[in-house]
Amino acid sequence: MQTAPIQIDNVEQWNDTFAIENDIDDYYNRSGMAIRFVERRRLRIIRRMIETDPPSSNRRDDLLEVGCGGGHVLRMFPDANLTGVDVSGVFLEKARRNLIGRNATLLKGEVDNVGLPDGRFTKLICTEVLEHVVDPDRVLAGIKRVAAAGATIVVTFPNDALINRIKSLIRASGAGYLPTFRRVSWGGDKYHLHIWSIAEMRELLSKYFTVQEEAFAPFAKMPLRCCFRCVNNKA
Repeated sequence: MQTAPIQIDNVEQWNDTFAIENDIDDYYNRSGMAIRFVERRRLRIIRRMIETDPPSSNRRDDLLEVGCGGGHVLRMFPDANLTGVDVSGVFLEKARRNLIGRNATLLKGEVDNVGLPDGRFTKLICTEVLEHVVDPDRVLAGIKRVAAAGATIVVTFPNDALINRIKSLIRASGAGYLPTFRRVSWGGDKYHLHIWSIAEMRELLSKYFTVQEEAFAPFAKMPLRCCFRCVNNKA
């Protein structure tokens, strides 16, 4: 497991390059059928985990997504007060377009330096983000600070060890040239700074939250995307 901070001279530029090279709208809308199936399952799990607990009162949930990308996750929750944070202006411009008509505030920067107040959010999402960040512990500490007591936090990450084995098998078989698999290299693997096993991610999250549920996309026996539902009930 690699979680120590990694040196990147210009984090914003690095993430903008990632966003330009890997168009997030294209990924969700036009990637291969197998990829879209996995990602639909991931999104379904995230929505179920977030909606497991109803709002604590009659007011709308305050929902934060850390690393909101193009806004594809936030737009699943039209009834919440939405806040998205991302370091990439390229991603945020896509998010603004994808969230037209939603009650959404988009902030450029890191979760710990965009002026969010302590204990503000009742629901928080950080999906397919931690593997890209320089210091995952800093991000998780920031999430904990802005989460309300008892808040639901959903974190997902790619099971890169398994994914890379599958990609190697596909390439070795020659199936990578078929339409279903022709974009097997998509996903910005070179921008993954950290790789965790499921047990390692559970251990990392448990430093900050109580892990209440684990689910996997597309299935438990094929855990390509690993989803954790946590609660912020620690001091």
